[in-house]
Amino acid sequence: MPSNIDPIALTAALVRCPSVTPIEGGALVLLEEILSGAGFACTRVDRNGICNLYARWGRQGANRTFGFNGHTDVVPLGDEAAWTMPPFGAEIKDGYLYGRGSTDMKSGVAAFAAAAIDFVQNTPPDGAVVLAITGDEEDIALDGTVALLDWMKANNEAMSVCLVGEPTCPSEMGEAMKIGRRGSLTGYLTITGVQGHSAYPHRAINPLHAGARLLDRLASHDLDQGTDHFDPSSLAVVTIDAGNPATNVIPAVMKAAVNIRFNDQHTGATISAWLQDEAAKIAEETGVKAEWRITISGESFITPPGDLSDLVSRAVTAETGRTPELSTSGGTSDARFVKDHCPVVEFGLVGKTMHQVDERVLVEQIPQLKAIYLRILTDYFA
Repeated sequence: MPSNIDPIALTAALVRCPSVTPIEGGALVLLEEILSGAGFACTRVDRNGICNLYARWGRQGANRTFGFNGHTDVVPLGDEAAWTMPPFGAEIKDGYLYGRGSTDMKSGVAAFAAAAIDFVQNTPPDGAVVLAITGDEEDIALDGTVALLDWMKANNEAMSVCLVGEPTCPSEMGEAMKIGRRGSLTGYLTITGVQGHSAYPHRAINPLHAGARLLDRLASHDLDQGTDHFDPSSLAVVTIDAGNPATNVIPAVMKAAVNIRFNDQHTGATISAWLQDEAAKIAEETGVKAEWRITISGESFITPPGDLSDLVSRAVTAETGRTPELSTSGGTSDARFVKDHCPVVEFGLVGKTMHQVDERVLVEQIPQLKAIYLRILTDYFA
């Protein structure tokens, strides 16, 4: 059985797997082989073409089960010609390991897999250790961690607490951990007016004028001033398009989209109702038809500071000398799904280059992250 797993070598092996969502690329196959060899009971929980892996060491229904959650899928390469290192080469240069997913988040998965294997083999705990790893975090995530949690519920599997290994530190290892996330909502707006000649605007109803007025109102509105654990909610207009190549034509339709990141003063439903109300006002004022199509990626949530955040914070401080800030900043993660199952926090390495060309991880941080995860397991089961 494998022991003292080298997380650097495992990170490199995972980076060499071209697992751009929804392609598995060999990453979960590799992890299943390693974890099975270490005594973990592994189950593939694939759904709708998405590959997921559930691995448990210890008996089902143990009174204490520590869970790790992460993903092996990665975002597309972007302009491959702009990469100075092979994007799936896992080459090391000047102390950095390069490759798509090296930061987000194959190093995190490698670190917690290596820590879990070493822990259960060297100090078998009174309880269980679970690794829930998905291949569908970077897309709409309907068949990734959600599928794993659905399968767990159907098969009487459970985690007492969970740590998601996403990158959480802005610049230095140990700076921050996540105890919550803002909600995320995207609104797709369609404004329909009446097409006409730009020289005779009174004979048309210009959807661009109405849409611009509406979008300005939305962008200028202060949703809130923030809360104890969250920054103020924000709205960004992300696209406006009329598809009109002619300068002498008032178009009939304008489309736009806004993305809103909201804190715990709101829900997706209350934000949606506000958008609908503002659209109704502009329609009444201008005579256009204003319609929204709204998708909610996740609600805001927080795991109140307490035993779990203290456990992680102590381990981070012991290994890095830094006390991590308890943060809720950034985008969404699969913690938004896990929070309905059990208490969840996030801690991982520095995420400066995630999703960028020449994504890379500082090699020395990978074993440091493994040491933090190993200490967390040791302290949890002590």
